[in-house]
Amino acid sequence: MSVGTSSAPGSREARRPPAPRPPGDLADLAGLGIGPDDLPDGLVVADEHGRVICFNAAAERITARRAADALGQPLETALPLEDLEGRRWWQLTDPYGGLAIRVRQPERNLLLPGGREVLVCARYVRTRPTGPVRRVVVTLRDTEARRRTERSHAELIATVAHELRSPLTSVKGFTATLLAKWERFTDEQKRLMLETVDADADRVTRLIAELLDISRIDSGRLELRRQPVDIGAAVGRHIQAYVAAGQPADRFLLRVEQPLPDLWADPDKIDQVLSNLIENAVRHGEGTVTIDVTPAPSPREGEDTGTSVTVSDEGPGIPEESMNRVFTRFWRGSKRGGTGLGLYIVKGIVEAHGGTITVGRAPGGGAEFRFTLPVSAPAYLT
Repeated sequence: MSVGTSSAPGSREARRPPAPRPPGDLADLAGLGIGPDDLPDGLVVADEHGRVICFNAAAERITARRAADALGQPLETALPLEDLEGRRWWQLTDPYGGLAIRVRQPERNLLLPGGREVLVCARYVRTRPTGPVRRVVVTLRDTEARRRTERSHAELIATVAHELRSPLTSVKGFTATLLAKWERFTDEQKRLMLETVDADADRVTRLIAELLDISRIDSGRLELRRQPVDIGAAVGRHIQAYVAAGQPADRFLLRVEQPLPDLWADPDKIDQVLSNLIENAVRHGEGTVTIDVTPAPSPREGEDTGTSVTVSDEGPGIPEESMNRVFTRFWRGSKRGGTGLGLYIVKGIVEAHGGTITVGRAPGGGAEFRFTLPVSAPAYLT
């Protein structure tokens, strides 16, 4: 008769103690196969006595304090926090002796020693409702990313306010003058004033359209209405408009390499991209503005072909140190007007189509912008 192991009550296997579990709620993390140091946010956990039992790597980075120095310390010592008025946060909130029905502290800005700002929220873990606090779980986030976003929004508001002030002041001034002194002006003077008002109104409309585009790009809600696009013909229309406005025809060189793949894109958005790039070349560049339209490898995985458009000029070009800032908000290549938002919007439109855009130095020494779009043909055509 062979003897095997038994798990019946009283056996050695049954009397074996269970495997140790990580302290407190950290057992749930361990059950998922991750540890506190894998979390992107700072995590500080205190036990029922207010002693720190977890201080992860992100908390070390954010607080500039070693975990070895924090573990076992009282929570208010390991993580001394003050509110923006200089009051000690743990004394204000009193997690262990405060309201028995409280289960959390919402996220707020607090200060570490030295004045560094962090985003802090806390949860009070109780064994039962209104029971004693078993754990205090605190998460920490660096505020730098939020500050950058807030600064960007503040810059956007300041730029928009500045750009709107000038045309609106002009519109108000001319309309007030015309209303007050209509009879004193000749028809030619009235026409000139009204043309100025019309141009300034167009400028305000363009700025509002740019703001709406930025909002949609930043939120990922830029809508595309894809249709077949003859991009060579689209470039040709822009060139004809500049020639009709007085630019010499020989300033533009359009080269289209055939055959081009069928391109499905939003024609209005592609016109916006072309308009911005060609206008930049005309306004800020010199010499011949060359536009090359060629087949190219698709930037999208799983597609073979795409369409590439390169716009280059023979001007001074973009300084090497500015290349990495060209597609950011408010970048201006010169002081000759503009909001500095155009190329940011261009990049957003191209990327919304699944394409890529780059900037470099043209063979003639000027700036060279090149964007490549996938063909993006509808599924029923493939």
